[in-house]
Amino acid sequence: MVVFKKHVKDASKHHDWVQSVHEKNNEERMELRKRSSQFPVTTDIFEGLKHTYEMAGMMGYSGHFDDETIEAIRRHPDVDYIERDSEVHTLGHDDDPEIEKNSPWGLARISHRDSLSFGTWNKYLYAADGGEGVDVYVIDTGTNTKHVDFEGRAKWGKTIPNGDADEDGNGHGTHCSGTVAGKKYGVAKKAHVYAVKVLRSNGSGTMSDVVKGVEYAAKAHSETVQAAKDGKKKGFKGSAANMSLGGGKSTTLDLAVNAAVDAGIHFAVAAGNDNADSCNYSPAAAENAVTVGASTLLDERAYFSNYGKCNDIFAPGLNILSTWIGSEHATNTISGTSMASPHIAGLLAYMLSLQPAKDSAYAVADITPKKLKANLISVATVGALSDVPSNTKNILAWNGGGSANYTEIVEKGSYTVNKAAEKEESEFRITIPSFSEIEADFDQAKESAGRHAHRVGGKLQHLEAEIEDFIAEEMESMFEKVKERVASH
Repeated sequence: MVVFKKHVKDASKHHDWVQSVHEKNNEERMELRKRSSQFPVTTDIFEGLKHTYEMAGMMGYSGHFDDETIEAIRRHPDVDYIERDSEVHTLGHDDDPEIEKNSPWGLARISHRDSLSFGTWNKYLYAADGGEGVDVYVIDTGTNTKHVDFEGRAKWGKTIPNGDADEDGNGHGTHCSGTVAGKKYGVAKKAHVYAVKVLRSNGSGTMSDVVKGVEYAAKAHSETVQAAKDGKKKGFKGSAANMSLGGGKSTTLDLAVNAAVDAGIHFAVAAGNDNADSCNYSPAAAENAVTVGASTLLDERAYFSNYGKCNDIFAPGLNILSTWIGSEHATNTISGTSMASPHIAGLLAYMLSLQPAKDSAYAVADITPKKLKANLISVATVGALSDVPSNTKNILAWNGGGSANYTEIVEKGSYTVNKAAEKEESEFRITIPSFSEIEADFDQAKESAGRHAHRVGGKLQHLEAEIEDFIAEEMESMFEKVKERVASH
């Protein structure tokens, strides 16, 4: 990947030059191969120019070149630096991804200040129009756009890997999209999702394709903004993006993400799953984006979640239920900072949709990504999580508790959890319900399952059995945690 110096405004002549150098060197190499009996003629075929990049604050290109061409590029006065293309991959955590859990606890957690209890663990408080008028670009493996949970709000944006299909053959991108904007599983239930496929079905791809995907999102956003200002796109509030992927440190990818934010996109990225410093990963180190670590149902930092000064906020990321591939109704429960990041991308879209007011003269929400990021952090719940290193912000995302008044949400500011007071009052207060509460929740869940079974074909007994097994497993697990906590005090 090649990045130009800031003074370069028109790269077309450079592109022509590099292609001519590439072709000349290719011809000379092929001629040499013909004269040699040691190598077949097809050895060392280089593709040449692959992608060109142009967005706010960044111009460059990528390609597959021989050493001679690379050295010529490196010496060119317009070139700032060259970075070797590298592999990136999804950040889903692989521990028991097939185990189905309860309906998304993560949505409930970001809408409540205090630790979840039996009265709140499955209750998501939100504004009905959250996400309306906002486009979210999910830069990942693609999205199952036909899934019923998207209600037709998921569209295919762009497939970047050459020759790949316009479909999600992995599931990771679909899961992220569901957490962003699904009717049941999503934070911003009225947002529109655009699939930007940069990773293949095995969950991996190249850094250069990812950069091209970021550029696509930035340009698509700019075009939509212009259409809104021209009166051709009514009700548009702005754009957000989610990137639940990562690899080693890449200056180019970080620069691309920062440039996309400068272009107006509100960007969330995963911190990474190596229980290490997120500043050593890209795009987690991109300073303009919101870098997201993962939390658990019991308000702990997930054991795999990266940490450090590059982390901006935490969001639920362990055992997250969302949309999947294989059918229009498929779901899956998986873990990772990949699952935490779309909670924040959805929350950015959610908050973006709450302003400006409907009677505002603005065609597009005028709040900048920098300002919205600052507001998101300023209203977060402080000190809620355990096992957070001292060099890491201990703040957990909050959506305003269902308020549709953005100004009111921001004015409320942050909320600091008093852990000492919680311990004095007793661990039982937040973890042990009465058995009547357990029975009521069980009956409610079974009744809901019955209604669902009637809609999908009357398989009530099967669904009831699944609900009973699930409740039993959850209760056993929760009471074990309670006993452990009580024993430790």
